[in-house]
Amino acid sequence: MDQDRDRLRKLGAGLIRLHSLLMDRERRAYESRRGPVGSRELLELLLHDEHFAWLRSLSGLMARIDELVDADEPLTARESEGVLRETHRLLKSGDRGPFQDKYREALQESPDIVMTHAGISEVLRT
Repeated sequence: MDQDRDRLRKLGAGLIRLHSLLMDRERRAYESRRGPVGSRELLELLLHDEHFAWLRSLSGLMARIDELVDADEPLTARESEGVLRETHRLLKSGDRGPFQDKYREALQESPDIVMTHAGISEVLRT
């Protein structure tokens, strides 16, 4: 299962990059309406403000991947497949929801987000 763990590491790295890009995009939008925010305030906003709520499903997925990759116990195929399915559902399924709607919007606006999405898609295919 080391191959699965390595795959999840790659997936996690891509999701971290994606989260960072999405967070920066949302921060700019938030600051354009309300003024600059510092790092500590941004963390509070990410955790509690409705403007950033849609990112929490991605944050939770990243935390789950970290738990699986860092666990002392062997990674099971079921755990690995579950995380891969959840990632696909969140980023690629065509489902409608707060995350998916905002994510599609971000994909239309940012080449960096598109490229990061493509990298994650490659990990999901392998």
